[in-house]
Amino acid sequence: MVAAQVIGNDATITVAGQSGNFQLNVMLPVIAHNLLQSIQLLANAARLLADNAIAGFRVNGARLAEALERNPILVTALNPVIGYEKARPLPSRRTRKEGRSVRSQLS
Repeated sequence: MVAAQVIGNDATITVAGQSGNFQLNVMLPVIAHNLLQSIQLLANAARLLADNAIAGFRVNGARLAEALERNPILVTALNPVIGYEKARPLPSRRTRKEGRSVRSQLS
């Protein structure tokens, strides 16, 4: 809902900004109102997200490491280290189907 309102405010500010002539823009009050409303909405939403969602996060390091080991994008990072010839066969569907990590194929 916050995003929808801020997008609407942005559209209103854009249209109002186009309606001005030189230094005289009679739309300045609507621009100021919508800008301040968007700032307040985004600040409140960020605070609520931090307090109610992010504050309780706990990182599962083991699961994170396991997911990283199986991610085919790891091969891109390994290219400068192992070279393209060794890296070419690594990121395959076979690796994912077998449940093997990318690093296990290096040996």
